[in-house]
Amino acid sequence: MLHNAGEWHSATFWVLVVGAALLAVVLAAVACWVARRRSSLAHKLGGKRGPDKALVFQPPRRATAVRSPGSATHYLRKSPSPTTAAPQQPTSPPRPQTPNPPSGATTPHTPTAPNEPTPLSKELADVHATEKIKPIEPETNDGKLGDLHFKLRYENEKSALVVSVVSCQNLPGREPAGPDPYVKLQLLPDKQHKVKTRVVRKTRCPVYDEDFTFYGIAPHQLTGITLHFVVLSFDRYSRDEIIGEVVSPLSNLQLQSGEAMALCREIQPRSLKMRSVGRGEVLVSLCWQPAAARLTVVLLKARNLPKMDVTGLADPYVKMYLLYNGQRIAKKKTHVKKRTLNPVFNESFVFEVPAAPNATLDHVSLELLVLDWDRVTKNEVIGRVELGANGTGSARHHWREVQAAPRRQIADWHKLKE
Repeated sequence: MLHNAGEWHSATFWVLVVGAALLAVVLAAVACWVARRRSSLAHKLGGKRGPDKALVFQPPRRATAVRSPGSATHYLRKSPSPTTAAPQQPTSPPRPQTPNPPSGATTPHTPTAPNEPTPLSKELADVHATEKIKPIEPETNDGKLGDLHFKLRYENEKSALVVSVVSCQNLPGREPAGPDPYVKLQLLPDKQHKVKTRVVRKTRCPVYDEDFTFYGIAPHQLTGITLHFVVLSFDRYSRDEIIGEVVSPLSNLQLQSGEAMALCREIQPRSLKMRSVGRGEVLVSLCWQPAAARLTVVLLKARNLPKMDVTGLADPYVKMYLLYNGQRIAKKKTHVKKRTLNPVFNESFVFEVPAAPNATLDHVSLELLVLDWDRVTKNEVIGRVELGANGTGSARHHWREVQAAPRRQIADWHKLKE
């Protein structure tokens, strides 16, 4: 019995010894891991940090150049400030001495002053050199609109007339970069063949070199054909601006089969004919219904519209905008009347005026635009008139009559303005 009790006490002793050893190993491993963790954190923060030692941060990294995604050799760098001294650059080989250096300038044998800024980097120097040698086109042409260069060739075996739009020279432009010109061409008097060139960006001397072939033209028909060129400047956000036009009849030209004839014509202003003969008039009838808050507009007709081409014809239509506090809130338009300067529309339109049921015409106006329809390019504005309380002349008088006599149709003529 005593022998068994001694064996039990001996086994318990060894178990306790082994457990204490394992516990010591575990504590040593934990202490080692904590020490390594603290050392790693201290290294990231710039060194060991004692209880009385301030936290030390590394200086900020210097900004590096960013590679451009679209180029493998160029970099995008921030330009140095003009008010601060440029950073020190490595010494470059001396430049050859100029024959007559300006006064105060430094030569290769003269040391640079300490407060003098160092030269720009090579990339910035290349940019400045490019800007200096870039040619600047003149912005004014002394009132001239430039010249149009084109070629004519008639192919007898194909019964085809080939017109080559070569280039334009010395076009006017308001912006320093120049207009975005293109050329529109049509054959008169039929106006059935209409073509246009591509747009050449930001230039006053565009080069096109585009050929247009018109088939089905017999030799005896050449004398009755007139080439009508219109030079325009493309505008992405509004209506294209008309620079000028060239009218070239073929009656006085001797076109031989297969031989090209080079011609140059001065571009003439398009608006001179409108200034001399006016833009015409439009007859409008208005009726104001206060209870329903409706304004009825009847476009009756127009007269004495300007000639939009050398045939003396136009394709007019009217576009209407209802304005409330100066903002367009509704629009309508009539049908196109082909080949006439005195169109008759007789079309009625109804506009809903806001702020019902107490709607008035005090903050409402009506804008009328008469346009010349064109199949190829944007339609050209012949003239416009605005009817409202802020109008002038007949437009203001007509509007007051409509306000004073509700539910009555009142018609009046209005002259179109630019």
